[in-house]
Amino acid sequence: MISKTIPLALCGSLLIAAPARALPPLSENPVIVDGLIAVGLALEISEKCAALDARSVRGLLFLNSLRTTARKQGYTDAQIEAYVDDKAEKSLLEDKARAYLAQKGATGDASEAYCRVGRAEISAGSQTGRLLRD
Repeated sequence: MISKTIPLALCGSLLIAAPARALPPLSENPVIVDGLIAVGLALEISEKCAALDARSVRGLLFLNSLRTTARKQGYTDAQIEAYVDDKAEKSLLEDKARAYLAQKGATGDASEAYCRVGRAEISAGSQTGRLLRD
């Protein structure tokens, strides 16, 4: 007769022996990166286009949802804070946001171009558009 404890003991040792799934850096997480870029775009557009305002409360709620998403994916608060506070990562995100704006024709101080991009984002219902008010 086979002991009932042997299969349980084997399952337990397999769980202990299984390596923990390594998380990619937050900088490689498209949900987080794209979300942070959307917030940056909304802020940049609202600063350059006087006719559009950033929805501050909505933006804070969205940033909180990104933090919650990262936590649910297994990132710690320390990892999240380290990523958000990293000046080099912030610079990369800003560069991506500015490249997107430039691709859409919004560069320098041409406020109408920023307004045009912002209104297009609002019309498209993009995350950036949802963070702006006309």
